[in-house]
Amino acid sequence: MIQQQQQPKPASIDWLTLVLYFVFVLGGLLCIYASVYKEDHPMIYDTSMNYGKQLIWIGLSLFIGVLILFVDEKFFYAFAYPIYGITLFLLVAVLLAGTTVKGSSSWIEIGGFRMQPAEFAKFGAALALAKYLSGFNIKFKERKTQIIAFTISFLPLFIILFQNETGSALVFGSFIFVLYREGLPGWILFLGFAVIVLSILALLVPALYLCIAIAVLAALFTLVIRRNRQNILTVIGVAAIMMIYVNSVDYVFENVLQAHQKSRINVLLGKEVDLKGAGYNVMQSKIAIGSGGFFGKGFLEGTQNKFRFVPEQSTDFIFCTIGEEYGFAGSLLFIALYMLLLWRIVYLAERQRYKFNRIYGYSVASILFFHFLINIGMTLGLMPVIGIPLPFISYGGSSLLSFTILLFIFIRLDANKVNELRGAFD
Repeated sequence: MIQQQQQPKPASIDWLTLVLYFVFVLGGLLCIYASVYKEDHPMIYDTSMNYGKQLIWIGLSLFIGVLILFVDEKFFYAFAYPIYGITLFLLVAVLLAGTTVKGSSSWIEIGGFRMQPAEFAKFGAALALAKYLSGFNIKFKERKTQIIAFTISFLPLFIILFQNETGSALVFGSFIFVLYREGLPGWILFLGFAVIVLSILALLVPALYLCIAIAVLAALFTLVIRRNRQNILTVIGVAAIMMIYVNSVDYVFENVLQAHQKSRINVLLGKEVDLKGAGYNVMQSKIAIGSGGFFGKGFLEGTQNKFRFVPEQSTDFIFCTIGEEYGFAGSLLFIALYMLLLWRIVYLAERQRYKFNRIYGYSVASILFFHFLINIGMTLGLMPVIGIPLPFISYGGSSLLSFTILLFIFIRLDANKVNELRGAFD
């Protein structure tokens, strides 16, 4: 008896992730509409307004997203390095022929179209990192592997820093969570946390006093450890490195950072009160969110947004619109849905059969989490204002398109995983 040939099954999309994507994109469109609404331009498809332009970008993003779902999943593995190379080329091209927008030379303008390559470099780096670490006979414990992985992850960071786009550059630091999942020693994460704490202390406490405190702590530490030559030299060496770092932070802050960057950091740390300058955005942001109360003022009823008290209210400070119009309850629901999306991506990443898919999935979750944490932290005055969008919510064509591509590639990879599981039980 001739066995009937098994027909290939269509890709099975994770509908929860897709539904959450649509919820955020449509919710973002409504927030953009509310933040820049004008009574003489009430039509949401009015392309002279930000919401009309965003509607066009939503259509383009959905078109690209659907195309990705029809692409063979092997394409992303095969062309991971070329895609990464193209994004690096575009980043370098910005340095040579970029357009400056609001002090940031991170845009390429062709005709009337503007693109920010830093946004697209995120999924390029994610693909390249996933391909390298999933390669044959690659062991993350080897020093060579770690160096190459760090280079792939952070090379775009250093290029973007030259574009005066600090926020976009720092996003690539989120790849540290991916590397930790793949075997990066925990002490490196602890070291990173310690560096952050020491940096904050160096900005709050005069370098001389902090160095004295480090020396005293080092002397006390030698009293509780086994006192031999090696341990004593180790304590002295660590203390010396910490002192050098403290002084370097002070030097960089005073001589490298620009005036507006220093002012933002000082306001965040409470060293300055500048309600008309660097602290104005955050002050108005907190007023807008606080005025929403528990249930909010309602759609199009936010006075802080309506009268343009909050700067950049459709981009970096879009969360203010959520807080003012939908209140604490609406903000909490938004945060819960976003956390659900992040959990879902991590859950899907963990069930992948192929290492490439898993690493890419963790990259997607890490990038989205970093944006989410910093952007909302900015609006609440808990993080420095570094100008990064809230994914799928903030106005911006490059960011929406890049986040759509980033997420839909993973949805496509996961759809292939579901087919493999089904085939195993047929």
